[in-house]
Amino acid sequence: MERPRSVSVIIPALDEEQSIGAVIEAIPRDVVGEVIVVDGGSQDATRDIARDRGARVVREPLRGYGRACARGVAEARGDVVVIIDGDGAADPKEVPALVGPVLAGTADLVLGSRLHPSRAADVPAAAMPIHQRLGNELAAFLVRVFHGVAVTDLSPFRAARREMLAALPVRDLTYGWPTEVIVRAARARWRILEVPVSCRARTGGRSKVSGTLRGSTLAGWHILGAIAGRGDAGRPTTAVAVPPPHAPDGSTPVVVVMAKQPAPGRTKTRLCPPLTPLEAAELYEALL
Repeated sequence: MERPRSVSVIIPALDEEQSIGAVIEAIPRDVVGEVIVVDGGSQDATRDIARDRGARVVREPLRGYGRACARGVAEARGDVVVIIDGDGAADPKEVPALVGPVLAGTADLVLGSRLHPSRAADVPAAAMPIHQRLGNELAAFLVRVFHGVAVTDLSPFRAARREMLAALPVRDLTYGWPTEVIVRAARARWRILEVPVSCRARTGGRSKVSGTLRGSTLAGWHILGAIAGRGDAGRPTTAVAVPPPHAPDGSTPVVVVMAKQPAPGRTKTRLCPPLTPLEAAELYEALL
């Protein structure tokens, strides 16, 4: 008999001590078997609070929202992963609504939409400032037009099959990561489903994206770049291979090949010691 699929929740976090505890406590443990908090260098008590609430804390020394998400996927043990922010804006009690279609085998990627027609009127202005909402709606429109995915929101609250998500060749390791996941999943002909979710104001701190002009501008740049496929031409695609779930030592040998267009007098071939999937991704990014 096939074993039941397990679920891991991944929470990328940076200085979220005011909200992280409540987020973890609200996660339905009858559905979720593992909670991972990927900390990007918090200067407050985020890590300690997360551990006290029973989460497994992974410290990611390099900043980047997408990098934290990718690290969480690489660390997860569940067959299905859920990504939810640690600021309290999304309701963890809605996790079952996202994982349900994936567990049932009817979807590969389920997106939580705050702007679904059935919920859009209920979004408080404090939860999604007008510039964030308009930018989100524009980006979702572009995804629909250019990639044929019927989305109304680019919220990072989502669920997917772990092995498929880990193998998806996503390059953006910042705020464009959630959007690029949708774009590349569409290209790979994943079954993508959107379900309505609630939205509320973050329970503490200030948003790294909508809270500042710089954050909003950078996020917009990366999101539009992901939609346009910026950087695809002439650049290699790197996917992190996921070890078989029952490998004896939890790993498997992987050959990572990174290539660039030859440059006279500068192109070299090198062999390096064994790398972890994250180290391989970081090396690849550094060589671009």
